[in-house]
Order: sequence, then structure tokens, then C-alpha cells
Amino acid sequence: MDEPHASAPAAPLSAAPATHKYKLTIAYDGTDFHGWQRQPGVRTVQGVIEDVARRVLREPLTVVGASRTDAGVHAVGQAAHLALARDLPAAAVQRALALRLPADVTVAAVEAVGAVFHATRDARSKQYCYRIYADRARPVEQLAQRFAWHVWWPLDTERMRAAAELLIGRHDFVAFAGAGSPRLSTVRSVTRLDVRRVEREVRIEIEGDGFLYNQVRNMVGTLVEIGRGHWPPQHAGEILAARDRRLAGPTAPPHGLCLMWVRY
Repeated sequence: MDEPHASAPAAPLSAAPATHKYKLTIAYDGTDFHGWQRQPGVRTVQGVIEDVARRVLREPLTVVGASRTDAGVHAVGQAAHLALARDLPAAAVQRALALRLPADVTVAAVEAVGAVFHATRDARSKQYCYRIYADRARPVEQLAQRFAWHVWWPLDTERMRAAAELLIGRHDFVAFAGAGSPRLSTVRSVTRLDVRRVEREVRIEIEGDGFLYNQVRNMVGTLVEIGRGHWPPQHAGEILAARDRRLAGPTAPPHGLCLMWVRY
């Protein structure tokens, strides 16, 4: 998708020191993005926002996100920051960006923050929600097809909840980590992991102080296998104890996952 006014000549960029920092709250439909992080030759959320922001704010800025969501993952509460040389009203920054960004991404809020604020390092907790459309019939709703994983099999949410309880707490989640996870430490704290049914959907909400690469989607894939009856609920605890990725379930597809909020 082309950005509005993409062919307009860019205004001169400010060379003054960037001393005024702003926190952004960003929402996006991740379907047509190759993830958050800017990459050459592909469309990313960071790349689209930076290109628009540099053009309309006339400064050589960088947008730093709290979470590097993967291709296809959505957000309603991604957090990020940028720094400007000029002291602009937060409402003016938000309005300038929201009016010029494409339809599948928006800056929902902007607030001025202190110079030391860092969207990545200062994040204290995050919440993700994973939506599963659990029905033998194909969903007719466009939103369900775009934002939920269609699982054809019946899911026992009681079994899934029992397994989820075993994953709450501070653990070494190496068995749920994807191949790209850093090996410095794989210990994370999951403070809430809730499984509930909403009509024909099963929704899994997870909160924690941070997550390893693909950790949430690997945990969801494991809970689905348990909900299908392939494993007993206690298998979730056995996976943690064994620290073996091969014992966990498959990686759930990205389009069911949404970053709900980041807290500081």
C-alpha cells in the first residue's frame, strides 16, 4: 500500500539536537507488514511510521518500539518513542502523523515524556491476546478470518486453563523460545495467563515482564494441543522442567496474535 503524499518532495530536515521526547501509542493491522522492525526492501511498521514522521516533522528521527512484533502480528497498544529538536505540542505531533499514515496503521496517542524515557528498556509489563476461532465451519466474518487462527477441532478450555496455571510464574521458558531468542537469559515472568471462551472463539490473554522470540505463539500452540486432548494438562509443567523445545507444541500462526498494551 502506498503512503499518502509519498511523491511530495521532502522538506529540509532539522540538524539541531533532538532533546524533546514523545511517547507514541500505535495500533496496526499487521497483515500486510513484514513485522515491526525496519528492513530493506519490505514494508514494516517502523519503516512506514519513520518515513511519514520524517517528512511531516522535518527531522531525521528514529522511532523506537517497545516490542518487535513479527510479520502478521497486530497491535492495538504498541508503545514507541521518538525525539525531536523542536518542542511541539503532543497533540500536534499526533494529528500530523495520524492524518498522513496509511489506513492499516495509526498513532492513537502521543504524550511528551522525559529525556531519559526509553520505550524498550523502560517497559515493565506487556499484554498479548491470541484469538482462536474454534469451529468446524469456516468463519464468514472478515475480521475472524483476518485476526483469528481457525482451528477445526473442538477445544477443551478447562484442560487448557489447567495447563495455563502451570505456566504462570517466573520460569526458564527456553522450551518455548524460538530459534532467534537471545541466550543471555531465557528466564521470564508470566503474571497472568487466562483462557476463556467468547462465543465461537477461544481467547488466550497473557501478561508478563517480557517475552522471548515466539514464546507466546509456542505457548498457544502447546495449549491448543492440550485442548485437543493430545496431551494431559500436566504436560505443560513437564515441558518447563525438561527445557526441551521438542516437547512443546507447534508455533501458532501470527495473525491470531495482538499486542494489547505496554506498561511503564
